[in-house]
Amino acid sequence: MEIENIYERKSKAILVGLNNTGKKESIDIEVSMNELGELTKAAGADVLSIAIQNRPAVDVTYFIGKGKVDEIKQLCETLEADMVIFNDELSGSQIRNLEEALGVDVIDRTALILDIFAQRARTKEGKLQVELAQLKYRMPRLIGLGRQLSQQGAGIGTRGPGEKKLETDRRHILKRIDDIEQELKEVKKNREVQRGKRSKSELPIVALVGYTNAGKSTLMNSLLKISDQYDEAREVYAEDMLFATLDVSLRRLSFPNKLDFILTDTVGFVSKLPHALVNAFKATLEEVKYADLLIHVIDASNEEYNLQKQTTLNVLRELGVENKNIINVYNKVDKILDETLLPKEENALCISARANKNLDTLIEHIRNQIGPDIIDVHLLIPYDKGNLISSLHNDGVVLGSEYVEEGIEVKARVEKMYYHKYESFNLDK
Repeated sequence: MEIENIYERKSKAILVGLNNTGKKESIDIEVSMNELGELTKAAGADVLSIAIQNRPAVDVTYFIGKGKVDEIKQLCETLEADMVIFNDELSGSQIRNLEEALGVDVIDRTALILDIFAQRARTKEGKLQVELAQLKYRMPRLIGLGRQLSQQGAGIGTRGPGEKKLETDRRHILKRIDDIEQELKEVKKNREVQRGKRSKSELPIVALVGYTNAGKSTLMNSLLKISDQYDEAREVYAEDMLFATLDVSLRRLSFPNKLDFILTDTVGFVSKLPHALVNAFKATLEEVKYADLLIHVIDASNEEYNLQKQTTLNVLRELGVENKNIINVYNKVDKILDETLLPKEENALCISARANKNLDTLIEHIRNQIGPDIIDVHLLIPYDKGNLISSLHNDGVVLGSEYVEEGIEVKARVEKMYYHKYESFNLDK
């Protein structure tokens, strides 16, 4: 077989998790392993089997017990697996010991997520952030990554924009980290200039946040389609997969009654999100810090939506934005056939971005949070002041009019800042 065909072949992985019975975990091991399975598929590999060991403490040498290692080795041979993926972060020596014992590549959850990010990064900043996170992850593990570094670019855990730079030379890697951080400072300056321009426009910013694959990008496209700013070319990439969106997207949206804002789509979160990635993408997530309103998109069809919701809130807390105004939106309710299973949370807003369900209600929620102050007026405009009617169309929305003996009776909604122009003609004052 030619070497390029080897690289095109899908990896066949066995997933391994440790249920640490001596430590209280925030996430159930079965749930966590299922998510690891989805991450593995998102990275492009097949899951052959899942193995879990109940154990009161981590084994320093192999992370799991030696007996379990022997079981997994047998499983690898039987199923012809070429990779084992652990659900927790491993040290460099544990990776080396496991690869020697199992005879196949071994990576951990962090390396898996970094690999997905490396595949999905599109912008210069995104690629730099991933490379930086990969280098910082691999620095303390250089001793244990000998097998992987000898197969640069050959599969999951070894991909990435900075792979060619990993020559095991510690000083070289440190220099590369320094270079990337300098490049990111320049990128940050450019982003601040762009943010300054948006600030001058005085448009409020609404940020979509939430767990990965909750439907944020689909919601952005659906809102874009029903706004006055729709253009097919302005749609963002949306796919039913984990981490389909990695780079921040911003779109201006306009709706009737003077509701204009900038909507920003952000990278999704996941449980056990590597600290290296949280730190690396903090700069990208700065858009969340400057937002006037957060829309927390929750996949209501996912049985673990409460856990996913809490994970997102934890990351928002880490970013220091947990006290911002937040609208909790339960998405994908079109997938829930039994209405008794809908979220019971008070003020829960249930929508379907894909089926355009309750999006008008969501827009009204947004309007109540960031929309201009609107006053309902009932005016009697004298005929010699007819020019005020055209002015009224610019300053608000005319709901109806009637020509009467004294002038034109008009019912309208007017922005508070323009009300003084019409106050003397208001019949209801």
